[in-house]
Amino acid sequence: MPRNNLKVEKQGRKGRVVMKWVKTGCVLCGQNCGLEVMIENGRMTKVRPDKENPKSRGYACRKGMNILYHQYPADRLERPLKRTGKDFIPISWDRAVEEIAEKMRAIVDAFGPRSVAYMGASTQGGHCEGAFGLGLLEALGSKYFYSSAGQEFSGSWWVGGRVLGKQYLVALPDEKNADVMVAWGWNGMQSHQTPRAPVILREFSKNPERLLVVIDPRKSETAEIADIHIAVRPGADSLLLKAMIALILEHEWENKEYLKKHVEGFDKIASWFSGFDTGAAIKVCNVEYDQVLSLCKILTTRRWCIHPDLGIYMGRHSTMNSYLISILMAICGAYCVKGGNVIPGMIAPMGRNSDERDPRTWRTVVTDMPPVAAGSFPPAVMPEEILNDHAERIRAVYVSGCNPLRAYPDTSAYEEAFSRLDLLVVSDIVMNETARCAHYVLPCRSYYESWDTTFFPSPWPEIYMQLRRPIVEPPLECLEASQIYTRIAKKLGLIPAIPDFLIKCAGGDRLKFGAELMKWTAQEPKAFARMPFILAETVGRAWDSAARALIWGMMMTAPAQFQAHAARAGFAPGPDQGDRIFQAMIDNPQGLIVGRADEERPMDDLKTASGKIEIFIPEMEAEIRNLDAATEEKGLRMTRDFPFILNAGRHMSYNANTLMRNPEWNKGKRACTVAIHASDAESLGFCDGQRVRVTTEAGSETGEVEISDQVRPGTVIIPHGFGLIYDGTVYGINVNRLTKNSHRDPLGTPLHRYVPCRLDSVSE
Repeated sequence: MPRNNLKVEKQGRKGRVVMKWVKTGCVLCGQNCGLEVMIENGRMTKVRPDKENPKSRGYACRKGMNILYHQYPADRLERPLKRTGKDFIPISWDRAVEEIAEKMRAIVDAFGPRSVAYMGASTQGGHCEGAFGLGLLEALGSKYFYSSAGQEFSGSWWVGGRVLGKQYLVALPDEKNADVMVAWGWNGMQSHQTPRAPVILREFSKNPERLLVVIDPRKSETAEIADIHIAVRPGADSLLLKAMIALILEHEWENKEYLKKHVEGFDKIASWFSGFDTGAAIKVCNVEYDQVLSLCKILTTRRWCIHPDLGIYMGRHSTMNSYLISILMAICGAYCVKGGNVIPGMIAPMGRNSDERDPRTWRTVVTDMPPVAAGSFPPAVMPEEILNDHAERIRAVYVSGCNPLRAYPDTSAYEEAFSRLDLLVVSDIVMNETARCAHYVLPCRSYYESWDTTFFPSPWPEIYMQLRRPIVEPPLECLEASQIYTRIAKKLGLIPAIPDFLIKCAGGDRLKFGAELMKWTAQEPKAFARMPFILAETVGRAWDSAARALIWGMMMTAPAQFQAHAARAGFAPGPDQGDRIFQAMIDNPQGLIVGRADEERPMDDLKTASGKIEIFIPEMEAEIRNLDAATEEKGLRMTRDFPFILNAGRHMSYNANTLMRNPEWNKGKRACTVAIHASDAESLGFCDGQRVRVTTEAGSETGEVEISDQVRPGTVIIPHGFGLIYDGTVYGINVNRLTKNSHRDPLGTPLHRYVPCRLDSVSE
């Protein structure tokens, strides 16, 4: 049982103070580490890690420990606002919803459903909003959903969709059963991306029976503790991967038994690597041949898993990087096996599967881009989809839980595009940079003032869930984003009339309500498609939480596969299983294991037609066949105008996307710098702390130089999540002023880890 959240009363200078520790979770990254927060007279005042959280087990990074800066920003929104000229005026909820619905309906009626887009479901702290945002979008007839998944994972998830059968099947590293961990383009000591990442990485590093391998151009914090660091040339990852695959096949080290039993299509790709000049390729990659050969031997004789990250996903040849990693895992037998990369169990998938080969799949009207990241479109193309004269161009966008003007590529293009919209609605807790461009700004409850959860997959085989609940009261007029979209949908007439008896039943026994709801749904043809809104208008009203209502509904209608997972975690099968799991979530605020995948049958989670790993992707054949040392040497050559490579988005313990706006949380830290190697500083005549200008094709920004031996010569590193306007002052560098939205992979992922740039001194 969780520790008792004792109330403590004491007499202070201002009278009686009531204090208690309450359990919650961090909302600043996808690991959602468990936290305990001290509440003093209704205000969050202190934070500590939650030792009883089964996922984080007492771990929390400095971001989570500074969560008060997220909860209490100076620019907090407390009432709906409407733009009038350059200013905003307060407006009632009823008037705001009425005007938004009226304008949205007029736009759809005049220009069709393709004129409306939703950009959201991208938060690290709450995913319920996505069901309501997508529900509203689809009820209007549109499919233009943009999310951060499309920002970072379009190529990776597209490859996963072909190889594993569904785009949302992201194979995660089973590090606890692995002998070797390969971190490719991942700096887990700073960016996490897996629970307790620094703890796990140090254990790999210190354990003589295990190996930590890092493949990264720079000497990152993770590379510093690695057993093997292969400092690949920036942008040469695909070439190195092809060389490794060719070496393994040349030496006949591939796992032949695994390939025969579990892989479909290997015979169609083997010739792509035959006769490849591995020596020349490895030389272009600027790494040692013997070191690469030794690593290939390790990967074919030991149990290993791989953790790729943005260095691969947002690097040069993004999609090809992901595909070649899949081929490497397949020939080594590292897919869907203990200690390899496995498909995690899940309550709900992180998005939907889409297939651009299906003629019914929507494409963007100007850039001809399909949705490839589990049903979402890449944000990099949105400016072009607005800034055109096509009859069906995007004219209305509603944004929730993200800040495109700081989080997505090419701020200048977004500013111009958003200024041309007929309607821009932003829901958030703060008046952020995107909200300043909106026609309407709607105030949300924070994740510490509302019920919500996330569906990020847990380390296999456990399925973890934490139902966060309100721990402090919201400002009076703030609503959940889910409630906001329910109000708009209702005003638009998109929710079928709900009978009074069902509304009255919602305040009582949940199982009885569920039975009555199902009876009515069977008679109302529109009910199932609008279920999130119906739940919000029934039990959601009784609980003052549309999100909590949605989670209960999801548990009650969970797919058979999750029901089997839940049974393995101790929740006996039965018609009330979902309700019992829901109640267990309420009873265990620290979170709990709600399911367990079948460890003995990891291949069963594949969704391919063959039931095997389908490794042949015909669209990639020409690109991989043409990849060689000569073409890459030419392609990697920098120009006189832009002789350096900018890594736009350094992961550090000092940045948290744009969720921590008050610079005080980094007081005394060098949180946002232009990091370069000492040799480059010397050749340019720069000194540490000097102001310099960074210029790319997209624009220029200025910042202070940081000389660091972590940075590779010829490269520049700037963190993301800065350039924020806080209390009227801009803090740090907006790195997305330096990224061009058209500098992207063919599937839409911006190449933030390979941006040509130059450096110039700035006169003081």
